[in-house]
Amino acid sequence: MKLLIRIVVNAFAIWVVTLIPKLTVSVTPFAPGETGQVVLTLLAVAAIFAVVNTIIGTLIKVVAFPLYILTLGLFSVVANGIVLWITAWITSSWGWGLSVGKFWWGVAAALVISIVNWIAGIVLRPQLKKKH
Repeated sequence: MKLLIRIVVNAFAIWVVTLIPKLTVSVTPFAPGETGQVVLTLLAVAAIFAVVNTIIGTLIKVVAFPLYILTLGLFSVVANGIVLWITAWITSSWGWGLSVGKFWWGVAAALVISIVNWIAGIVLRPQLKKKH
């Protein structure tokens, strides 16, 4: 259930990023013109993003561990940009999915996605019951 919620939140975050015209991030749906196709495409892109983040994101974290220490964790923004860039490359190679204009706009988009995921995590986190 957590994975499904995470994919839906990521799809929402990617959709929010596509609304910012300066970032030049767009989604090409399976079939043009239908809202349902755009939603399904966003969910598919979010699922691929989750897989890429799990596999390649973990590998980047392990290999770039010294950079994380040297930059006090700020390298994570660049690592998230790399993961988003790879997701865009994978999905756009199939003729649908995510496209990112330039790498640094992808890093900025990844930062926005992280912020949206953080806010959604706060809102969707189950509240702990207080015992009296």
